[in-house]
Amino acid sequence: MYVSSMNKYAKLLEYCQEIYALRSAAALCGWDQETMMPTNGAEGRARTQEALSRVLHQRLCAPQLGDFLDELEARETDAEQKALLRELRRDRDKALKIPERLAGDLARTSAMAQRAWVESRPKNDTAAFNPWLEKIMSLRREEAESLGYVESPYDALLDTYEPGARASRLEKVLGDLEAELTPMVRALSEKCEELDPRLPTGAYALEAQKNFNRLLLSDMGFSLDSGRLDESAHPFTEGIFPTDVRLTTRYSESDVASALFTTLHEGGHGLYEQGFAPEHYGTPLAEAVSLGIHESQSRLWENQIGRSRSFWEHYFPGFQKAFPERVKGLPLKDFLRAINRVKPSLIRVESDEVTYNLHIALRFRLEKALFEGSLRTSDLEGAWNEAMWKTLGVRVDKAANGYMQDVHWSVGLVGYFPTYSLGNIYAAQFYRQMEKDIPDLDGKIRAADFTPILTWLREKIHRHGRRFSGEELLIQVTGEPADSRYLVEYLRTKYARLYDLTDL
Repeated sequence: MYVSSMNKYAKLLEYCQEIYALRSAAALCGWDQETMMPTNGAEGRARTQEALSRVLHQRLCAPQLGDFLDELEARETDAEQKALLRELRRDRDKALKIPERLAGDLARTSAMAQRAWVESRPKNDTAAFNPWLEKIMSLRREEAESLGYVESPYDALLDTYEPGARASRLEKVLGDLEAELTPMVRALSEKCEELDPRLPTGAYALEAQKNFNRLLLSDMGFSLDSGRLDESAHPFTEGIFPTDVRLTTRYSESDVASALFTTLHEGGHGLYEQGFAPEHYGTPLAEAVSLGIHESQSRLWENQIGRSRSFWEHYFPGFQKAFPERVKGLPLKDFLRAINRVKPSLIRVESDEVTYNLHIALRFRLEKALFEGSLRTSDLEGAWNEAMWKTLGVRVDKAANGYMQDVHWSVGLVGYFPTYSLGNIYAAQFYRQMEKDIPDLDGKIRAADFTPILTWLREKIHRHGRRFSGEELLIQVTGEPADSRYLVEYLRTKYARLYDLTDL
């Protein structure tokens, strides 16, 4: 009987790996669409994505998978097998609720809408983009109704990215963060206005930027033999397979910090994707447990590590050597203040650590209203511009710097934005625990000895994949559930020291 059970489990793994292979093919198509695909390839790519989505949907819904799960769930299995069966069941149950036609429509429409976004954003062509946005929202509403929900239809989509999350809980979390951070933003903005910390202006050679960023990726532990760094309109990470992880960034000669911190950010995502246990490749146990946990990895490397004094005590001399005509005589303290400058701004991905979560709170409220129908697509631009003024005190000059700045809605990622703030909360909590567990953490960062950090992340977080829920993983690592006070304390301590403030 035991041998029979093991044979059945082995067959399930084979089936599971076929599903993973289909997802990898779809991911590769998505990466290529953002980086290499010619403009005229959009329609053909949309058809390909639709076909892959339909086949994947069929595989998840096939009776054979149901039979495997029914039989194995009734037998005695170990903890890892139980976790794999649980997550496969979750994926299958969701797929069974969504009509195959809808799965295909979502894939095709998202591919076409993404291309429309790429073309219309530089032109601020809202008339060309809005119909696609409305189609995306309509399909996602249909998906939410198919999946079902307890409180809000928005919860059905949240659960896709952050299992178990609820809009009602996020409203409180983001509201509490906003209340804590708004006065902090005001105080730090005034200090930055007084000191005016900025990086020297002028051209930062693109080739030197690329070389420096690749050095950072390599030092972090990201394997370029199992990954790539390319360019795209909106930086992202695509995990094709744990041994094939694609990162993208975007460069500007006039803004060296943009690509620098984007690369660190995406590198954190990439390390997570490369860190799953090899014995689980091709199964849910070699996939990210949630996007909040995923984002915690990128924000930890970008901010807690990459914007710290310890990090730049090591890398600043090399940075000065790479760009001697710009920063050769710049004091380290001035550089640190410049890369941590707090100033309300239009663009989320270029915002500072303190204002960043205000951007997310704004998007969460507007996205939820748009999805639930209380905000019309035709009124979104005005609502966005008003919210930016009310929340951050900045005037939006054009749609490309307003509601069209992010790629997420065009590719159907509705319910995704709140995971960024959850990631910031998790990152601060993980880092606090890392400080307890790794002796002289600052000293290791100062020496660019990232091996203990990556080993800690691999052991505590990466290798588990979806074995535990995000909340279970957080409690297992830190001993307590998510708590935003660690993020607030981290920001207060860091910025008080950086700007010589006693009351923040």
